Parts: sequence; structure tokens; C-alpha cells
Amino acid sequence: MTSSLLHPLELLLAVEENVVREKAASSAISIGEKMDDDDYQLEFVGMISRLATKEWFTARISACVLIPGAFPRMSSSSSSSSSSSGIVYNDGIGGMRMAHIAHFANLCRDDAPMVRRIASRNLGPLLETVVETIGPSCLDTGGVVSTTLLDLYEYLAGGDQPDSVRLHIAQNCVHLGQAMTRVKGSLDGAGEEGLVLPGREGENTLTRINVIVRRVLPLIVATIDDRSWRVRWTAASKFALVAHAFSKLDGSMDELVPAYEKLLQDPEAEVRTAATYNFSEVAKTGAMVYPPGWTGGVLGGDGGRVGYSDARRIPVALRLVQRVAQLTEDDSENVRAALAMVATDLAQVLGRDATLTHLLPPMLLLLRDSTSEVRLNIISSLSLLNDVIGTELLTQSLLPAILDLADDGKWRIRLSVIERIPLLAKQLGKEFFTDRLLTLCVGWLGDDISSIREAAAKNLKDIAALLGSEWSVQNLLPRVKQVMEHQSYLRRMNAVRALSLMATVMDTHTAQWEILPMLLEMHCDPVPNVRFNVAKGLGMIGPMLQTSYEGQILPILTLMMEDPDRDVRYFATQANDTLRAFFDKLNKN
Repeated sequence: MTSSLLHPLELLLAVEENVVREKAASSAISIGEKMDDDDYQLEFVGMISRLATKEWFTARISACVLIPGAFPRMSSSSSSSSSSSGIVYNDGIGGMRMAHIAHFANLCRDDAPMVRRIASRNLGPLLETVVETIGPSCLDTGGVVSTTLLDLYEYLAGGDQPDSVRLHIAQNCVHLGQAMTRVKGSLDGAGEEGLVLPGREGENTLTRINVIVRRVLPLIVATIDDRSWRVRWTAASKFALVAHAFSKLDGSMDELVPAYEKLLQDPEAEVRTAATYNFSEVAKTGAMVYPPGWTGGVLGGDGGRVGYSDARRIPVALRLVQRVAQLTEDDSENVRAALAMVATDLAQVLGRDATLTHLLPPMLLLLRDSTSEVRLNIISSLSLLNDVIGTELLTQSLLPAILDLADDGKWRIRLSVIERIPLLAKQLGKEFFTDRLLTLCVGWLGDDISSIREAAAKNLKDIAALLGSEWSVQNLLPRVKQVMEHQSYLRRMNAVRALSLMATVMDTHTAQWEILPMLLEMHCDPVPNVRFNVAKGLGMIGPMLQTSYEGQILPILTLMMEDPDRDVRYFATQANDTLRAFFDKLNKN
């Protein structure tokens, strides 16, 4: 029954519209999962074979998408057979699997660039699936990886291929690195399947892995010098994935790290920015590499390095941190902003001493950067730096940067600073926050921009929740009370909002005896906007002040329901109805 649904889908898999083909492929895969093995071989795999050889290129594109996912369920009954291309594999790959590898190889060499682009996108997933399905035997000299798939890697990475095909080199290499790492882990007894090969066979497989990796690494390095900035940008944006995929493969990072450092110096600012965003993740691989300028010897016959001891190796983070100072002087503010966002992550990897020596000086330079986004990003990411070196070394440079951003002409920058104040309060402690930043936070209640004033009120709520009711009564409420006495009704109105919000995070006793009297006092303010915010505030905090409802809150709301201003009457009535319903329900329970 399910197989009959494949026939209309086969037609849809050949239409010109991309979205239709993608949905059809997804549906076909779902149907294939519900088919038994015999029907799958006959119907589903047969459909892929027909799509791969159709004249119209859209059908061949769909075949590129379907082959990697279908490969594990394809028949593997033949222990050795030949494909239509005449290649014979000695890794136990079945005839049907081999035929579809041959189909995929033909698609990678298709005359239509659109087909080669999709084939290139799916080459990495296919290789990873093949290695996982067949096992280490596919890596042998006569195996499918060495004889076919690596050739496709090199072919699609060729300089005569269009940019849209070469764009996928980095991601394909990620899949290969992950596959090789899993096989290597299985030889160490740490693989997911727990596969451990015997000594001689295991040594041969490790040698093959080294040879394969040494064959692929030049393809990754070549993308760094690619003539297309889009290819270089793609490599830069995926370099952290590449580094993690190859970090456990011997000697790989000695090739990759210099290539990454070259990306950080690319002529295009977009490429340097993408590479900078990957800075901390590359450093976190934990790999040991040679210092800059140290080649570490020459390649041996098995792909390993000989001639020098590994004693000179250093953590990759320690090598990369030496590039931070150079990036702080980059002409592009986007590069500096990206660096400010990620560089502090290095602190936990480097440790206190290396952080103080190599990382702290450039970070302090970024705090004084001429671009507000750079300063904002560094302030937002200081928590990791604080965890390693403490706040005492930062506060001298941090405060001027915060004060400067707080008065920035762009209101969105000021808003971003407000949103990060609670985090700073947590990092810097009560004493520093009270002495240096509290007045600034309360002052935002009078900002010219409405969004800033609203954010300031919410900010005071977060600070009250973080530093506690006792601190708030001693330090925060007196300053808010001063704002409530200001001649500007906007400041008084926002002070009322702030009080209402702070009450919701304080203990009941503080809300009842400290905040409620201040709110009730404002019910007779001459400006209706202030009065109806009092009504809204009473409706907000009323449920937590049951003992004060009838004696204090209800009489004021009753009075405000007769206010000359209709907005005040509306909000007072709304608050009264809400509280009455709440307490009626509470009494019934």
C-alpha cells in the first residue's frame, strides 16, 4: 500500500520548483521508513535509480538528496562485485550499494552545475554514512572511500568548479573528519559501537586514516586562498566545526591552525569577521600545536611527522591568543565587535596567568574602542573574564566604558546597557554597584525615550530581586522616592511603575510597609497619567497584600473610580474588579 504512494512522488521529485521537490523528498523518505526490506529494495531504491539516470536535471538533483539516506538499507548480499563503471571494491560492499555509489559519482561529474552543486552538498553525508555502514574496511586501499569518494572530494574542490560547488568543501570535510575520528575512537575501544580491531589490522587502519586525512587537509587549506570570497567566507564560518572534527586526528591541527590564522588576516572584512566569530571554539578544541613559525618536522611515509619532538607543542588557545592584539586594531568595526563577543571565552581555557599576560590588555583596549557596539559586546561578555581573574582588575576600566555607553546617542545602545545591568550587578557585587551604578540606573527613569524608561523600571525590578529586599529598602527606595517628587510627570509616572514592579519580587512585609504607602500617596497626583498608573500598580500588587486590601487598597480604588478623568476611572474599576474576583475565589477555597 505504501509503495503505491511513491509513484506520484516520483513525478513530483522531477518538477522544477525547489520547494515541491524538497517536500516530495521528505515525504518519500517518510514512506520508505515504513516499507519492509523487500519493497524498499524493489520500489524505493528502484525509484532512486530511475531518478539518477533521467534526462531532466531536476530528477537527478532529487537522486543526489536521496542516495545518502537510502544507502544503509540497500542490499549488501554480494561480497564483491563490480559497478557499471568497472570499479571493483574489496570491502564487502554489495552490488546495489556499489551501483548507487557509481550513480552518485556520475552525478558529481554531471554536465549541469545545478546537479553538481547538490551532489557536492550531499557528498559529506554520503561518506559518513558509508563509513558508519560498512566499517573500517571501506578505508582500505581498495575500499570505496579511497577509490571513489576521495576522488570526488578532489574533483568537486577543483578550481574549474563553480563557486556554488566549491562552497561545500568545508562542510564535506567536517563529515569526513567526524567519520575518521569515530573509526579511530573505535580502535581505541572508545567508539560508539565498542568495535576493537586486532592489533595488526588496527595499525593498518590507523595508517589508512592518516593517509586519508593527509589527502583531505590540502583541500581545506586550499579554500583559504580560494579566488572567491564566498568560498573563503564559508570556510571561515565553519572552521570551528572543521577544527573539532579533526582535532583528535594526529597532526591535523598543525595544518589547520596556520590556515585559520590566515583567514583572520583575509583581505575581505566579512571573511575576517566570520573567522573571528569562531575564535573561541577553535581554541576550545584543546589540541596541542607547534608555536608560530615552528614546522614541527617533515611528514613521514604514513602521514605522521618525524624529526622533532612534540615537547615544543603548546595549547592551541595559547597560540591563538597572540592574535587577539592584532584583531583589536582591525580596520573593520565588525571584526572588533565579533572579537569582543567571543574573546573572553578564552579566559577559562588559558587560566589566570596567561589571561593576565595575553588576554586582559587587548580586552581593556576594546573597552575604550571608538565604536559603541564593540564596547557593549565586551561588557556583555565580561562574566567569563571575571570568573578567572576577579573584578578588581576590571573595575577601573569598566566604569568609564559603562558611563560612556549609558549616555550614547543611540537609544538602542542605551537599552542594551540597561538589559545587562543586572548581570553586571551580579558580577561586580553590591558595594561596587551601589557606589558607582545605582544612581545611573535610577536616572534612566527620566530618559527622553519611552522604551528606555520602561526598560529602566523593569531593570530596577531585576536589581531588587537580585540584591534583596533589605538592600532595596536601604538604597533603592529612597532614590525612587526622590524621582516621585520630581516636577516632570513622566519621571513620577515611571517611578510608580518601578515601585509596582519591585513590589512583586520583594517579600510581603516590605511590599506592605514600604512600597504600598508610597503608591497610595501618589493617588492624588495632579496628572491623570500618574494616577491611573497608581491604579494599575495597586491591581498588580494587591493579590500579595491580602491583609491590606479592605483597609488600604479598596478605599483608594473606590475613590479613584469617581475620578474626574475617565482613564483613571477605567483603570481603577479594572483593578477593583480583578482584585474582588481574586479575593472572592480565595475565600471560597
